[in-house]
Amino acid sequence: MLQRPIESGQYLSLTYSNRLADLGIQASTGSVGDSYDNALAETINGLYKNELIKARKPWRSIEEVELATLEWVWWFNNSRLHSELNYQTPVEYEDNYYNSQQARTPTGALVKH
Repeated sequence: MLQRPIESGQYLSLTYSNRLADLGIQASTGSVGDSYDNALAETINGLYKNELIKARKPWRSIEEVELATLEWVWWFNNSRLHSELNYQTPVEYEDNYYNSQQARTPTGALVKH
C-alpha cells in the first residue's frame, strides 16, 4: 500500500518530546486534527516574535533575550489593553470578575452594600 510522504510539521520533534520528558513536563498537544491549543500558541508566538524579537534586534546575548522575554510576558499578562476585554488589562478584567463574584451570595443574589 502506498502512503503519502510524512510532513515533518505534523509531528512533534523527538528532541522536543525528550526535553519535556527530561524536565518532567507533559506536552500540551491535541489529537490529530485538533488545532485548538496550537492556534493559541501560534498566535502568542507570532505576537512575541513581531512585538519583541524582530522589533528589537539585533540581540547581543541570550541573557538579553531572556530578560526582555520576561518583561514582555509580564506586560502581556498584566499591562496590555485588550479589545476583547473592553480595553482593560487582563489583570483588571480578572479582578473585576472576582470582585463581582464576591458581591454575590451563594444563591447568586446580589448583596446590598
